[in-house]
Amino acid sequence: MVELLAPAGNFTSLSAALKNGADSIYIGLDGANMRANADNFQLEDIKQASKLTKEYGSKLYICTNTMMKNPDIEKVKNQLPKIKEYGADGIIISDLGLIKPVKENDLEVHLSVQENTSNTDTLKILGELGVKRAILSRELSLKEISEIAHNSPIETEIFIHGAMCMAISGRCFLSYGLYGRSANCGDCLQPCRKEWKLSYEGNKNSKVINTSECEDESFIISQSYDNSYMTNFFSPHDMALIEHIPELMETGVDSFKIEGRARAPDYVATATRVYREAINKYDSGNYKYNPQWMEDLNKVFNRGFDTGFYFNTPYQKSEDNQSKYIKKDIAKVVNYYNKIQVAELRIWDDLRIGDEIMIQGPTTGSIIHKISSMQIDKKPINFAPKGSNVAIAIEDKLRESDHVYKLLKRDTE
Repeated sequence: MVELLAPAGNFTSLSAALKNGADSIYIGLDGANMRANADNFQLEDIKQASKLTKEYGSKLYICTNTMMKNPDIEKVKNQLPKIKEYGADGIIISDLGLIKPVKENDLEVHLSVQENTSNTDTLKILGELGVKRAILSRELSLKEISEIAHNSPIETEIFIHGAMCMAISGRCFLSYGLYGRSANCGDCLQPCRKEWKLSYEGNKNSKVINTSECEDESFIISQSYDNSYMTNFFSPHDMALIEHIPELMETGVDSFKIEGRARAPDYVATATRVYREAINKYDSGNYKYNPQWMEDLNKVFNRGFDTGFYFNTPYQKSEDNQSKYIKKDIAKVVNYYNKIQVAELRIWDDLRIGDEIMIQGPTTGSIIHKISSMQIDKKPINFAPKGSNVAIAIEDKLRESDHVYKLLKRDTE
């Protein structure tokens, strides 16, 4: 059975992934992973993270996949005994120098997509070195992935959902060149997601560029000498392969990976749940694509969707969030009464019967709930004004100080 691997940038996302069916979780070790701007996990946090994953029968992998100089690799090597002691199952690395010390600490070695693994011969060598799994290059087609996976001596993994990078398997110098912040050390400021100005700076007598020769209008250079064209030609769509689960399953890949350690818990919850449902449908022998899956994925943060390099070349897209909903911070949980399955909320925005809310917390994860019953002072109400303490009926157990958001449909006009 294929593994569904979900991301977690903090404990709220970790709980969200586990409660929505992740077989395994990958987290970033602070200072040594490709998401320096995410919350990340300290070394001591691994103990609690491992405990939670094991309660769900899942595995925990630790990302240490930045470019490593001598002090960096020595630091990770010194941390490995504790990582093993705290219960992690494997380490995702991008530096071959870590293979031996990771194995010596009896941890699985997974080679990061940063290594751009693109052929079977490389996988054979990696197997001889002791690597258990390799994350295949993002630039491979589905046909190439299938050929590699079916002939690989070690486990293979591919990304099936989330952000796509403009650079080959994430190797980029744009952020460093502009801001001195290295993407290869996990500190990417994502200048590729900004809107860029493409201008023609020749003299007025220069030959005008023939725009009809351009295949894509987004790359047209203005024919006017002093005009320019604003576009997001560096920024690709997000990857979404929910419509292609049967094709993915037939590749023989061992693990499907969702990108998103820097994204919000509701994204993690929704993406994990949707792909879990689709994979389970396929495994049951009763697979039928459900259009609601894509509808749900569109409700959380995304930059529009594409299929990456698996079927064709990715499209460009703006940095803007294309989600159909926005989250408005409206309340906190004051208490939860287990016997009657009622939560008390302190609200700072109006709340009505029929409103859809999202509750998030380190243990709660990320839950979406439609308000069907409310009370103030034990009296049923249809409307609760801001500033109130209101009781709502909800079966999912909430915790004090969980954050509550109202889901509002985004104005797309």
